[in-house]
Amino acid sequence: MTQTCAIFLEAYRSLNSKKLFWITLVLSGLVALCFAAVGLNEHGLKILFWQFDNEIINSKQIPVDQFYKGLFLQIGIGTWLSWIASILALISTAGIFPDLMTAGSIDLFVSKPIGRLRLFFTEYLAGLLFAALQVTIFTVACFLVMGLRGGVWEPGLFLAVPIVVCFFSYLFSVCVFLGVATRSTIAALLLTLLFWFGIWAVGTAERTLLFFKTMQHHGASVAAVQAEQNRPMPKSRGVVDRSKPSPRADRPPAAEKEASKEENESAALNVAYNIFYGIKTALPKTTDTIELLERSLMKAAKLPQSSHPEEKRMTAAQQEIIDVLRGRSIAWVLGTSLGFEAVVLCFAALVFCRRDY
Repeated sequence: MTQTCAIFLEAYRSLNSKKLFWITLVLSGLVALCFAAVGLNEHGLKILFWQFDNEIINSKQIPVDQFYKGLFLQIGIGTWLSWIASILALISTAGIFPDLMTAGSIDLFVSKPIGRLRLFFTEYLAGLLFAALQVTIFTVACFLVMGLRGGVWEPGLFLAVPIVVCFFSYLFSVCVFLGVATRSTIAALLLTLLFWFGIWAVGTAERTLLFFKTMQHHGASVAAVQAEQNRPMPKSRGVVDRSKPSPRADRPPAAEKEASKEENESAALNVAYNIFYGIKTALPKTTDTIELLERSLMKAAKLPQSSHPEEKRMTAAQQEIIDVLRGRSIAWVLGTSLGFEAVVLCFAALVFCRRDY
């Protein structure tokens, strides 16, 4: 246990000595200061000493505490932690294993009675600790700003720490595997960012296909209802008017061909959606994890629901899409993503332990 703690502290000191650690920390502080610089009063927004009157965005229309909570959700979580801070954390931690595996560095650890597997996971946890410190410091700063400026203290905001670290761990596991396989910090970082882009592309394609699939289904339902309403009624109950052909018999060949084409397109769309959904299930879900965090924060800290401004006027298809996305379970979002991470770490640990240094 003492050896593990010593390795852990050494890995943390190595990360802490890098300038990027402090640069990221300073940037997090600047974002928190910008967060504190924005105020809301009965006339509108106030940024430092400048007043911007607004008839819609003011404390009469929006409670001050809800304003700061929404700002934290949209800017702090949606932009800073899930994108910019994560990229900076990847840049900072991408060199952990390539630097460790260079000649001279690994020999010092291997020569001691320390298992390679324990060394691997200790270094991995040190990288996660780096990300956890950054997220915690930023969350604490926002918590204080919200309490001092908004007059509300919400401990539910700290739910962002474990979920954002979990989100970062998906990407960091891939970066570790690539770093162990290539021994190159640049290659590991660039390939990880490319993998992240691929995850985003698959998720975007899946949601786009879900949109078209749902819209097509509801479009076909509306068309069926309209056709049923326009269908001629029989002259009397129990008597069928045989002087007129049935709607199917009266349908021209062109209409039959068009209906068959629509059925084929619908089947192809379902197949494409199922393929992308299956691929997305096997991959880590970065976007869905952040959305899960947003829903959790809304419930734990009583944050305002992020709904469409005209949600009452939404069509049934649009509402169904929103319900599907919001209804995705924690087991599907986090369980499958952590399963992917475990598999990647197993392969990385296998390469690390069996490599001849």
